[in-house]
Amino acid sequence: MATALCPGSFDPVTNGHIDIIERTAKYFDRVIVAVIRNPQKTTPLFDLDERKNLLREVLGHLPNIEIDFFKGLLVEFARDKGADAIVKGLRAVSDFDYELQMAQMNQRLSGIDTFFLTTSPRWSYLSSSLVREVAKFGGDVSSMVPDLVHQRLKERFHDEAVARETGGS
Repeated sequence: MATALCPGSFDPVTNGHIDIIERTAKYFDRVIVAVIRNPQKTTPLFDLDERKNLLREVLGHLPNIEIDFFKGLLVEFARDKGADAIVKGLRAVSDFDYELQMAQMNQRLSGIDTFFLTTSPRWSYLSSSLVREVAKFGGDVSSMVPDLVHQRLKERFHDEAVARETGGS
């Protein structure tokens, strides 16, 4: 049984993420969506449990998906879970430059190969950070994220706006 690991911060999960995960699920018997708090990114919008629950909801139609979170080295988590491969989505050449180095290091440390899937052209511009930025300022991201995620973004930024207006935190 071939197992793939799809890691990411998924803060929030976008239609681009869903595309890569759905396509991965066609080729592997088991897909583990691994949620991490990326220390190189800003403070998360959604905590780990919220992200895990959102992913569980929007990927519920895929029977071979598991959602888990981890900290530490990806390859250690991959080994612990019995992953045969790591799958990463690529939007642009700049993604490839970074991901290639990481894939080579992961292979060196663990022997686990990384497979790259190019993002569908429809989603190639999309990133979680752009979605957060647009949503924060009231822009329409409804076509970029699943409906449930769109609703949660509206709630989160509405709550933050109310707190700012009333002097709360």
